[in-house]
Amino acid sequence: MNSSKIKALEEEIIKHKSLYYRGKAQISDQEYDDLEQKLKKLDPENPILQAVGAKVNGNNKVSHDKKMLSLEKTYDIESLIKWIGEEEILALFKIDGTSCSLLYEKGHLVMAKTRGDGKVGENITDKAYFIKSIPKTISIMSKTEVRGEIYCTNEGFVSLTHKMSELGLEKPSSQRNIVAGLIGRKENIYLAEELEFKGFDLLNDELKLSTEEEKLLTLQKNAFVLPPFLVTKKISEVKNFCERTKSFIEDGEYLIDGMVVVYNKVSLHEELGETSHHPRYKMAFKFQGVSAMTTIESIEWNVSRNGVLTPVSLVRPVELSGAQIRRVTLHNYGVVRDHELKSGDEIEIVRSGEVIPKFISVSKRSTGEVAFPQKCPSCGEPLEIQDIWLKCINDSCPDKILQEIVFFAKKIGIDDISEKRLLEMIKIRLVSTIPDLYKLSVDDFLKLDKVKEKLSQKMYQNIQKTKSVSLVTFLTALGIEGIASNKWEKIMSAGFNSLDKVLGLKLEQLIEIDGFAEKSAKDILNSLLSKRKLIKELLAIGFKIENDQTFSEGKLSGEKVCITGQLSRKRSDIEKDLKSNGAVVVGSVSKNTTILLTNETDSTSSKFKKAKELGTRVMSEEEVYQLIG
Repeated sequence: MNSSKIKALEEEIIKHKSLYYRGKAQISDQEYDDLEQKLKKLDPENPILQAVGAKVNGNNKVSHDKKMLSLEKTYDIESLIKWIGEEEILALFKIDGTSCSLLYEKGHLVMAKTRGDGKVGENITDKAYFIKSIPKTISIMSKTEVRGEIYCTNEGFVSLTHKMSELGLEKPSSQRNIVAGLIGRKENIYLAEELEFKGFDLLNDELKLSTEEEKLLTLQKNAFVLPPFLVTKKISEVKNFCERTKSFIEDGEYLIDGMVVVYNKVSLHEELGETSHHPRYKMAFKFQGVSAMTTIESIEWNVSRNGVLTPVSLVRPVELSGAQIRRVTLHNYGVVRDHELKSGDEIEIVRSGEVIPKFISVSKRSTGEVAFPQKCPSCGEPLEIQDIWLKCINDSCPDKILQEIVFFAKKIGIDDISEKRLLEMIKIRLVSTIPDLYKLSVDDFLKLDKVKEKLSQKMYQNIQKTKSVSLVTFLTALGIEGIASNKWEKIMSAGFNSLDKVLGLKLEQLIEIDGFAEKSAKDILNSLLSKRKLIKELLAIGFKIENDQTFSEGKLSGEKVCITGQLSRKRSDIEKDLKSNGAVVVGSVSKNTTILLTNETDSTSSKFKKAKELGTRVMSEEEVYQLIG
């Protein structure tokens, strides 16, 4: 056994673990995992490998009633599938922030603490009270612990950068580091108001919850914001969720570094148990994230379909994951501005799986000034600064039109027409709008380079067959700002399951649907309004939109049902029964809600109180099923 090499690895691991939990990471997650793997080969039983989190220093220590463990992890999808086996699992985003435990007594928040070393954390109750998404009261009166993650969104990071600069504090280097930095501060603790919290676990034996899904729904009922999650036994759905996770890593509004997969049955947790390091019933799946240092050579700005200019750095070539990297996304105008990115800066970049490499932080600044485009690089029109975005508002901008057409063609399912081919169509003036695609004849395609009769026929047919399409696909292809296909599905599930109903959506109706805040709802409706002319033109050229068939006419037609509390069967099954009988299931109680479905005769929950205030009919599960007959 090479004792000197083991000792060196131990010191490296302890050093980098401590830096990570203080928000000052110097190496990537993958590089850290490689250090642990090297030590594991040399000394499989080394106690350093069983250490959880980082030791808490100072006088603000507080113990955990139940140890906050780390997670076993895998980077291989086949290993994950093998681990899942035949069991039903719950998968959710693994947020890259600071783990936090919240303690509630008699419905009131009494303490918040970090994970620390798993046994002892740091008391951060003073900061928790500034975090708006941490509920200060809940409806559960017995002693309850809620575990989750404190994190920072893209917008929160920009706002914090401004506030900290105004206070003369050191500007944060990245979203990854700012959370631990703020949580550890002794002054200006109100800055924590820019942070967010998502809950993912509930500890309360008295509630006798039998699945992880029930835990999350109980958290949701008590106003906790949850990470996106999936409950399934289907491997195909697990793989799709992996792809959704990878996509969010690339362009989501906050940092995640993979997903967590847990067996849904709590009884299985008790059966499998835990090691001193990790639970045997839970697994982290991460994408092979490899980071490197390189130098910015220049920055170019590309125009998106919504007119947003995206900065892309041309960098000194560097190898990552077996690929030679020359281009790196810098995310948005706000990132370039706040990090003062310019030619000559040495930066850290990361590549996760097949995701486009992206900027993480600046390691060494160069001299010189930060330069921003004053005019659109595509059309030459003046640009507007909108928060963290630099935008071209010219509707006739060529790049904007191209990207809008490319996005529509991809989402609507047109095969065999690449971005390069569409650019050729635009240049020779065959196409200048989305409807123009559907006006092309077979002969028009023959005008394109290297296109013969057979390919021309095929391209024509591929376009024409997409005129019959589902409502979700059609709405997604329109490229409405701030909404993807999964959110359109939520809108469908709330009863807006035809194009006419979607176009008639009001703000108060949209924010009543779970997951739609007022600001994002306004942006969606404004963007939808701007697409009305396009929708009208597509319908005029023969588009047939298939309405969502989730709902049926039945004995609950016209009823808007909100569900709360413990149920005798799976919530998803109850929702399915309600919808099949014509009801619309909503996430909160409002003046439009007609039934609150709950098995509780009296409750302190916010939904129950609101229903009483508004005079909403309160019905038990049994009563609703009697009504259905």
